[in-house]
Amino acid sequence: MPSNAKEKNSMLIRGFAPYKEKKGEEYMNEQQLEHFAGILNGWKRELMEEVDRTVHHMQDEAANFPDPADRASQEEEFSLELRARDRERKLIRKIDQTLQRIDDDDYGFCDSCGVEIGIRRLEARPTATLCIDCKTLAEIKEKQVGS
Repeated sequence: MPSNAKEKNSMLIRGFAPYKEKKGEEYMNEQQLEHFAGILNGWKRELMEEVDRTVHHMQDEAANFPDPADRASQEEEFSLELRARDRERKLIRKIDQTLQRIDDDDYGFCDSCGVEIGIRRLEARPTATLCIDCKTLAEIKEKQVGS
């Protein structure tokens, strides 16, 4: 895929243009922090809109079906929707914590070792708090303990 087409595709998938770093630019400068705050606020807005859609859907679709199979299907559908919204609620909380880190000038650095997390990793996972090396180690430890 040509790089220009790849950039357009990236913009369509996530709704933002990847940050273009300038030579000699300081890590997590004002422009970068604004870029990530915009990504996080947009993501939060999308999640909140999804919550509103779910509430309206459940209000509009709620019916007392006489057939037990229909009623069970609707209850299962609502249960799955509520589970997804619960996960999104937790994600919204994590987004809020990340936005607070931006305000506190603590964003973009690994909680474990203090090195830069990296622009591309943060664009892929804006709520990341660990660099790729520390995250990999944490996952390895998690697998060992879980086995």
